[in-house]
Amino acid sequence: MKENSFAVFEDYKIRRVYDEESETWYFSVVDIIQVLMQQPDYQAARNHWKVLKNRLNKENNGSFRREAIPYRRC
Repeated sequence: MKENSFAVFEDYKIRRVYDEESETWYFSVVDIIQVLMQQPDYQAARNHWKVLKNRLNKENNGSFRREAIPYRRC
Protein backbone atom coordinates (compact mmCIF):
# COMPACT_ATOMS: atom_id res chain seq x y z
CA MET A 1 0.00 0.00 0.00
CA LYS A 2 1.23 3.50 -0.81
CA GLU A 3 0.77 6.41 1.55
CA ASN A 4 0.52 9.97 0.14
CA SER A 5 1.58 12.94 2.21
CA PHE A 6 3.40 16.25 2.13
CA ALA A 7 6.74 17.25 3.55
CA VAL A 8 7.07 20.93 4.44
CA PHE A 9 10.37 22.68 3.80
CA GLU A 10 10.73 26.44 4.19
CA ASP A 11 6.99 27.01 3.69
CA TYR A 12 6.90 24.88 0.51
CA LYS A 13 4.90 21.68 0.33
CA ILE A 14 6.74 18.78 -1.29
CA ARG A 15 4.57 15.94 -2.48
CA ARG A 16 5.75 12.51 -1.44
CA VAL A 17 4.59 8.92 -1.54
CA TYR A 18 5.70 6.12 0.75
CA ASP A 19 5.75 2.62 -0.67
CA GLU A 20 5.50 0.24 2.30
CA GLU A 21 6.41 -2.77 0.21
CA SER A 22 9.82 -1.41 -0.79
CA GLU A 23 10.10 0.87 2.29
CA THR A 24 10.91 3.81 0.01
CA TRP A 25 9.85 7.46 -0.05
CA TYR A 26 9.37 9.08 -3.48
CA PHE A 27 9.47 12.88 -3.72
CA SER A 28 8.20 15.15 -6.50
CA VAL A 29 11.11 16.49 -8.54
CA VAL A 30 9.10 19.54 -9.61
CA ASP A 31 8.36 20.43 -5.99
CA ILE A 32 12.05 20.09 -5.06
CA ILE A 33 13.06 22.30 -8.01
CA GLN A 34 10.49 24.85 -6.88
CA VAL A 35 12.13 24.96 -3.43
CA LEU A 36 15.68 25.14 -4.82
CA MET A 37 14.73 27.98 -7.16
CA GLN A 38 12.69 29.66 -4.40
CA GLN A 39 10.02 30.02 -7.05
CA PRO A 40 6.47 30.72 -5.84
CA ASP A 41 5.12 29.88 -9.32
CA TYR A 42 4.64 26.13 -9.75
CA GLN A 43 4.50 26.42 -13.56
CA ALA A 44 7.96 28.03 -13.72
CA ALA A 45 9.44 25.11 -11.77
CA ARG A 46 7.54 22.66 -13.97
CA ASN A 47 8.88 24.31 -17.14
CA HIS A 48 12.42 24.28 -15.72
CA TRP A 49 12.12 20.52 -15.06
CA LYS A 50 10.75 19.95 -18.57
CA VAL A 51 13.75 21.70 -20.17
CA LEU A 52 16.23 19.95 -17.87
CA LYS A 53 14.66 16.53 -18.50
CA ASN A 54 14.82 17.05 -22.27
CA ARG A 55 18.51 17.98 -22.03
CA LEU A 56 19.25 14.93 -19.88
CA ASN A 57 17.38 12.69 -22.32
CA LYS A 58 19.46 14.02 -25.23
CA GLU A 59 22.73 13.55 -23.35
CA ASN A 60 21.85 10.04 -22.16
CA ASN A 61 20.14 8.85 -25.36
CA GLY A 62 16.71 8.84 -23.72
CA SER A 63 17.62 6.67 -20.74
CA PHE A 64 16.53 9.25 -18.13
CA ARG A 65 12.92 8.48 -17.26
CA ARG A 66 12.44 8.81 -13.49
CA GLU A 67 10.25 11.62 -12.25
CA ALA A 68 10.51 10.80 -8.56
CA ILE A 69 13.58 10.56 -6.37
CA PRO A 70 13.64 7.52 -4.07
CA TYR A 71 14.89 8.11 -0.56
CA ARG A 72 15.82 5.19 1.63
CA ARG A 73 16.57 5.48 5.29
CA CYS A 74 19.82 3.87 6.36
